[in-house]
Amino acid sequence: MSQHPKNTGMQIFTLIWFGQMISLIGSQLTNFALGVWVYQRTGSVTQFALISLFTSLPMILISPVAGTLVDQFPRRWMMVFSDLGAGISTGVIAILLATDDLAIWHIYVGAAISSCFSAFQWPAYTAATTLLVPPQKLARANGMLQIGEAAGRLVAPMLGGVLLLFLEIDGIIFIDFATFVFALSTLLLVPFPKQYIDRHRAEKTLWFKEASYGLVYLVKRRGLFALLLFFAVNNFLVGIVQMLITPLVLSFASATDLGTIMTAGGVGMLVSSVLISTVKSPQHLILSIFTFMLLGGICITCAGFYQSVLVLALIAFLFFFGLPIINSSAQVIFQKKVPSSLQGRVFATIGAIANASQPFAYTVAGPMADKIFEPLMTPNGLLAGSIGKIIGVGQGRGIGLMFIVMGILTVLVTIIAYQYKSLRLVEKIVPDAINPSC
Repeated sequence: MSQHPKNTGMQIFTLIWFGQMISLIGSQLTNFALGVWVYQRTGSVTQFALISLFTSLPMILISPVAGTLVDQFPRRWMMVFSDLGAGISTGVIAILLATDDLAIWHIYVGAAISSCFSAFQWPAYTAATTLLVPPQKLARANGMLQIGEAAGRLVAPMLGGVLLLFLEIDGIIFIDFATFVFALSTLLLVPFPKQYIDRHRAEKTLWFKEASYGLVYLVKRRGLFALLLFFAVNNFLVGIVQMLITPLVLSFASATDLGTIMTAGGVGMLVSSVLISTVKSPQHLILSIFTFMLLGGICITCAGFYQSVLVLALIAFLFFFGLPIINSSAQVIFQKKVPSSLQGRVFATIGAIANASQPFAYTVAGPMADKIFEPLMTPNGLLAGSIGKIIGVGQGRGIGLMFIVMGILTVLVTIIAYQYKSLRLVEKIVPDAINPSC
């Protein structure tokens, strides 16, 4: 009898996961198309980077409030609320585009509004996964989540360049809106198990204490907090790289080539995610995180040396192959160490702190490229006669140098983090949480 509810929970999770994956693919299509649209019209790395800034900053700012609400209200309705807000934002962009009134600042505003609603999505989705899936299947479930992410990265760039030619950007946004409706339907139709909500605590505790409790929980467990800070630092370095991959490739290749490289990355994510979902998870998850973070740093460094679509596609495959393993391993560690009733607040705190460095990365990436590194690597630039002889000079070579610097820093940060005992032994030092049955 005990197997039936577990199997049912996994089936419900699979249906929700499929709907969210389809919606994610639609969102990735729109993000790809809007990014190309903005960069091709402005030629500015800074204006291109502002899209990601407005996508991430509002989410970080309201995450503490979102996490508290996720723990106080049914997680299904928190996800519905998030999807509705994002869908309405997409619909407004579509209307402005159809009336030929779309301006770049509209995209920034739309990204900010979607970001606010996304603050509820991630902690609710992650906490709902723990609610639905038995502990022994968490690694598989998180592998499936990474498959969804990989599918978005694979399908969006592969189709984005082609769809821009045939449907143009308004057709892509329409597809995104249709996928949102599908995801919302699955959330509304599937049954959810009863969720444990500590109403008495919520009524007796001040709002500020509730919102900050996720941070208090993590700080008291040094290994978990160190893991969170490790991700925050690496997210800053990778965030700079993420902002610059489009201008780096477009400096010597076409949007179709960019799609090819991003598709290779998506294939890497998909292969890795499938392996996570089907192969038994490693005994020491933290070692997997360190190993593939090192691989990522090496890949970023190598990417700065080459102006070849084929070579960058191979590098993208290897880099993105490691991401699902890193993210899934960290996710399972946190899910096992945090009680279900606290996961909304804790995961919101994790999302806020881990991603807090990204807006800073998005803010500095453009000016650093436009004002510092690109001028250094012009034919008459300060470094043209030294580093320029190794990686080349001209448009995009300053960005290539930035890749090399960020990659080396990623490797160094990983090596330093490994020396911290509380982080290296976090799985042994921090006991597993006992989650109440629902």
